[in-house]
Amino acid sequence: MVIKNSLKEIQERVDKWIHDHGGYWPSLSMVCAIMEELGEVAREINSLEGYKPKKSGLKDSKLGEELADLLFSIVCIANQYNIDLDTELSNVFDKYSERDSTRFC
Repeated sequence: MVIKNSLKEIQERVDKWIHDHGGYWPSLSMVCAIMEELGEVAREINSLEGYKPKKSGLKDSKLGEELADLLFSIVCIANQYNIDLDTELSNVFDKYSERDSTRFC
């Protein structure tokens, strides 16, 4: 299923899925889930960049899937703490635009 929604809609969808499947984990468990998913992203990038080939039989990159798993975990934490990611991401863009407007030019 393709998702083409705002972060608010994604947060609502994740919240519904979580509630339909037993509820949120404790906060520290969700942080551990984020770390696990980040490790899987790192493993995929390590393989793609040629630093550490995958074990035999595991050839296809799953970077997109791992990034989506990481995003799902991040959205869970945001939902647990009632954080509006649309607003927060907009604030981050404002911050970067002011602070880093000429930094990478």
